[in-house]
Amino acid sequence: MARSPDARARWAEQGLASRAPLDRTTQAMLLRQLYLSHYELRRFQPAHEVAEQALELGVLVDVFRQDAARAALAAGDVDAAVAHLRLAARRGPVSRRPFHQWTLGSVLFLAQRYAEASAALARAARWGTRDKPLYRAHLALVRIAAGEHVDDLQSMIDELAAAPCGRGYGRFVLGHLAYAAGERAAACRFLEAFVRGAETDERSELQTALAGELEMTRATLAKMAAN
Repeated sequence: MARSPDARARWAEQGLASRAPLDRTTQAMLLRQLYLSHYELRRFQPAHEVAEQALELGVLVDVFRQDAARAALAAGDVDAAVAHLRLAARRGPVSRRPFHQWTLGSVLFLAQRYAEASAALARAARWGTRDKPLYRAHLALVRIAAGEHVDDLQSMIDELAAAPCGRGYGRFVLGHLAYAAGERAAACRFLEAFVRGAETDERSELQTALAGELEMTRATLAKMAAN
């Protein structure tokens, strides 16, 4: 297996240029490797173009919609990212639609489009199963940002903190909910853990994908330190 993004791109391009006939699934997998190479190297426009090309194959369409959305978002095109995620949520397999709605809601939240974010996250929370505590808590965070009052805030914090989905990205949500609840020590602990996890992850593309969340988290930590 290729050890670097450049090597992965060369391997994928060689496979795509093969004279042997390739079925659609193989073409899609090779295009995804090429996409990942571009994304890791921060070549977001080519990455988006490759994801669009892969969509024409009709294989793993919702996965490539997510890929296209990530590339568009990293390039600063929020509207294109939202359009891809809406299609993923509408046309993806039923089992993955809550995840797509959550991702859509996350993007809209960071763009401060709170009404749209609430609608997407409400659907994710309604249909979600294993990750429902994360979806419900994220919806609460959006409602708070929109100036609404959330009655059962502490119970949602406790539920998410006890769930497996409270790790990783869940710490971003937990930290900001704890901050909203006035629990600064807990907020600092969760938010620092989120930043530390993103910064130490071996996947170089993770910080790119979480750029908006990391910016918001560092701003909240700085605000707490200043007060």
